[in-house]
Amino acid sequence: MVSTVSAKNGTWRNWGGNVTVRPAREVTPASVDELAAAVRRAAEDGMPVKAVGTGHSFTSIAATDGLLVRPGLLTGIREIDRAAGTVTVEAGTPLKRLNVALAREGLSLANMGDIMEQTVSGAVSTGTHGTGRDSGSIAAQIRALELVTADGSVLTCSETENPDVFAAARIGLGALGIVTAITFAVEPLFLLTAREEPMPFDRVLAEFDELHAENEHFEFYWFPHTGSTTTKRNNRSAGPERPVPPLKGWFEDEFLSNGVFQVANWVGRAAPPAIPAIARISSRALSARTYTDIPYKVFTSPRRVRFVEMEYAVAREALPDTLRELKAMVDRSPLRVSFPVEVRTAPADDITLSTASGRDSAYIAVHMFRGTPHQAYFTAAERIFTAHEGRPHWGKIHTRDASHLSGVYPRFGEFTALRDRLDPDRRFRNDYLRRVLGA
Repeated sequence: MVSTVSAKNGTWRNWGGNVTVRPAREVTPASVDELAAAVRRAAEDGMPVKAVGTGHSFTSIAATDGLLVRPGLLTGIREIDRAAGTVTVEAGTPLKRLNVALAREGLSLANMGDIMEQTVSGAVSTGTHGTGRDSGSIAAQIRALELVTADGSVLTCSETENPDVFAAARIGLGALGIVTAITFAVEPLFLLTAREEPMPFDRVLAEFDELHAENEHFEFYWFPHTGSTTTKRNNRSAGPERPVPPLKGWFEDEFLSNGVFQVANWVGRAAPPAIPAIARISSRALSARTYTDIPYKVFTSPRRVRFVEMEYAVAREALPDTLRELKAMVDRSPLRVSFPVEVRTAPADDITLSTASGRDSAYIAVHMFRGTPHQAYFTAAERIFTAHEGRPHWGKIHTRDASHLSGVYPRFGEFTALRDRLDPDRRFRNDYLRRVLGA
C-alpha cells in the first residue's frame, strides 16, 4: 500500500491511482541540511517543491511538475522523553514503524486512524484522524514541529515557540514548509477492548448521542441499499489481553474483509444491478466479536481493496440528519454503491485548518471501488454535506475552493496570512493549493 514512482518514465502515482504526475526532478535527502539545500537550489531554478509520503491522499495535494521530495531516508525516532511524555520522530517514518517502536518501549499514541501505512508527516499534514470522544486527530497529539521553509531555513514551533506557526502547521497542507520532524505526546502503553456488532441503521442514529457519550471511541459503517450497520466501540481496559485468535483474525480481516470483499466488488463492477444483493450479504458477513489488545492493533485494520474516497466533517449534532439525507438520496437514485459509508467523530481542537477546528465533529466518508465511476455519487453526497456546512478532508476527493472554505473555517484568513509570510513566492505551490487556498 505505497505510492509508486516508475524509474522508466519518472511518473508518480498515488495509492488510489487517480493522481499521476511527472516531476522535473526528484531528491531523497539523507538529512535536514540536504533537504534545505535542495529547497534553496529549487528556488534558484524557479522550481516549485512538494514532498510526498506514501500517496494515500486521493487529492493532488502532493502533486508537482517541479521538485519532488521523497522522505525515505528521514526516518526513525530522534528522542523519547519519558519525563515530558513525548517522542520526536523523523517526518518520513511510517506510522506502522512508529507504533511498533513505541509499543516496544511500553508507550503509545492516544488515538490513531484506521490504517497506519502513511508517513507521519503525510498523515498530519492532511488531517488524518480516527474516532474519539475526547482524543482528536493525529495532528492534535503534536507538541512540536520542525520544518524547512521556502528560503531553506529550519524553523521549529510549539505552543511556546512560534505559536502562530504551530497553530497552523500541525495541519499545514504542505503549504507552509516541508515538515522534517514531529514531537508527539505519548503515554504508557494501555489496552483497548473492542466490541463489534451489527445494529439497525435507524437504531444507531436514534441512539447516536448515547453511543458517542458512553464510549471513548465509537464508529460505525452503514451498508448502502440496506438498513444495516456494523458498529465498533473501543474503550480502555484493565485487561487481560485477549487478542483475536490468529486464524479467526485472518479469516475475518483478510479473507472476508479483503479477499471476499475484493471479489464482491469485482462482481459489482461487472454487474451493477447485483450490488444491492451483494450489500445485503456483506452486511451480514461479519458476526459480533469482542477482543482486547494494544491500541494500534485495535484502531487499525488492513485495507487491501483499492478505492477512491470523499469525506466531510459536519458538526456532530448534524450527523443524524445528514446521514438520513444521504441514505434517502441513495435509496431514490439509480446509484449502485458497493462500499460501506464510514462514520466517526472527533472533539473540537485549536488547529487553524483542522476539520474539527472549533467544533465537535462527525465524519462521513463515502467510497467507490477503484475503476468504478464515482462522480455522480460523490457529487450528490457533496451537495448534502455542504448544505450542512461540511468541511472536506484535505486528502480526499472534493470540489470545494477557497471561496467556500473561507466561509466554513473561521480562521482561514489567519492561515493564508501566515502562508504569505512564510512562502511569499509560493515555492510550495501546486494546482490543488491554488484552488483551496487561493492564489
